[in-house]
Amino acid sequence: METIKPEGVLHEVEGKVQNTAGAATGDAAAQLSGKAKELRGKAQQLCADTATVARDAVSNNPLGTLAVAVGAGLLLGALWSRNHTEMDSRADSRRYRR
Repeated sequence: METIKPEGVLHEVEGKVQNTAGAATGDAAAQLSGKAKELRGKAQQLCADTATVARDAVSNNPLGTLAVAVGAGLLLGALWSRNHTEMDSRADSRRYRR
């Protein structure tokens, strides 16, 4: 995980250089590609920062993190179950309709 942030910085710098070179030469494709690389680098850095925050939160408060994970799992399970129940009842009503 520690190598993701420096790679993100490199992609961001590379993208900025390519974007500037594309602007100087008037090459819109190079500008667009440079902007995409720049955004990729920023996203990698954000991912690394988020992973660090999550790792710190888990190590500082493991029971709280477990409680949040269980709550999220119960919520997703309830939503999934509700969706399947509605779909099953619609299929049954169509099956017996004449």
